[in-house]
Amino acid sequence: MKLVLLSGGSGKRLWPLSNDSRSKQFLKVLTGPGGQPESMLQRVWRQLGEAGLQTQAYVCAARAQWEILSSQIGDVPFIEEPERRDTFPAIALATAYLVDRAGVDRHEAVVVVPVDHFVDTDFFRCVARLPEVLTASGADLALLGVQPTEPTSKFGYIRLARPLPWPAGAAPQPTAPLPWAWVDAFVEKPDEHRAAQLLSEGALWNCGVFCFRAGYLLAHLERLGLASHYAGVRQAFATLPQRSFDYEVVEQAAAVVVSRYAGAWKDLGTWSSLSEQMERSFAGLGQAVACENTHVVNELGIPVVAMGLRHAVVVASPDGVLVADKAMTTRLKDVVGTYGGRPMYEERRWGTYRVLDYQKLADGTEVLTKCIELYPASTLSYQKHLKRSEVWTVIEGMGEVALDSRILPISAGDVIRIYADQWHALRAAASGLKIIEVQRGS
Repeated sequence: MKLVLLSGGSGKRLWPLSNDSRSKQFLKVLTGPGGQPESMLQRVWRQLGEAGLQTQAYVCAARAQWEILSSQIGDVPFIEEPERRDTFPAIALATAYLVDRAGVDRHEAVVVVPVDHFVDTDFFRCVARLPEVLTASGADLALLGVQPTEPTSKFGYIRLARPLPWPAGAAPQPTAPLPWAWVDAFVEKPDEHRAAQLLSEGALWNCGVFCFRAGYLLAHLERLGLASHYAGVRQAFATLPQRSFDYEVVEQAAAVVVSRYAGAWKDLGTWSSLSEQMERSFAGLGQAVACENTHVVNELGIPVVAMGLRHAVVVASPDGVLVADKAMTTRLKDVVGTYGGRPMYEERRWGTYRVLDYQKLADGTEVLTKCIELYPASTLSYQKHLKRSEVWTVIEGMGEVALDSRILPISAGDVIRIYADQWHALRAAASGLKIIEVQRGS
């Protein structure tokens, strides 16, 4: 079995902390086992280790996410999406990569899992057993459905052809065969009345977990007249059907089965749902006074004070400021869709940067000011810029700077001028390094 972790999304539903490079799965707003801040991605990767699945896992994501992925979970096998085009193109690309580049047999099972859901480790133990279900049933696809806890229109539903042969609140024994049932139909986000009816019939939430033989999906591409080898899929990626895997493959398949996961599962896609899993109600500089069910996250260097708020979320970051009733945050993506400027904060493999100021002068010259923090012993690559100069002011830490062929020691208080077309690099000492960078030019 090979496991493909899908890491997509543009991050608009958790604006202003999330952006095109830092989607919701990278936000360190959860709390890890040792009390340290933890992102959804880090939580999932830790749970995969607990379930013994890390060595079988690949991450599929856009190149813009590679550095933050590496920063948070290290050097993991990475499948690069040339652009964002929904889950069908991403899964097709990942499957072709596994066969052509990773040497996976066409008969081997591939399991696809999103990385932005909040689950227990038992969820991944069930995921690991889906290939057993695929073999036992002889189906084209095996899905994992979640036992619903309420009738809601937030999720899609999987209707079963017959009830599953074990109680909804119980988990199957690890040594016993994993129960499954044939899928009768899919119902996409019904109203609450229809959802209640589906619950009474034993339907499950569709959580986006798919298991199939690698050759099954490659054959699907061939039936569509598309390339099924990795180089061809990658070259034609922009022309692949921009549809979900559910619509393009699952709902068209002749034989689909589903097993049930009855543990904790949440889609932390809004500030309302995410705040339910945040152990700290206030993060950053400032304070909350006489507030109830209110969460404040402040990434700015200025204090934020919340007073007398009820059921609210306050988020301040370089990308914007949000003050909202939690019940309204489901509409956030529609409201902030026009705010599509460059990310003002990014987490990279070597550290982080935050944009402090941007100006365009009367003569057209652009001036961009950043605060850059390098992790201990990390390096900014050897590079040059043809149309801009830079001035670095070291404000904390020690390190070395390369200017053309010279390597010079630097420490707090030093100022380095880098001219256009001049090769340069920066390396932090074991204590790390923080600089203010002013870019001038184009």
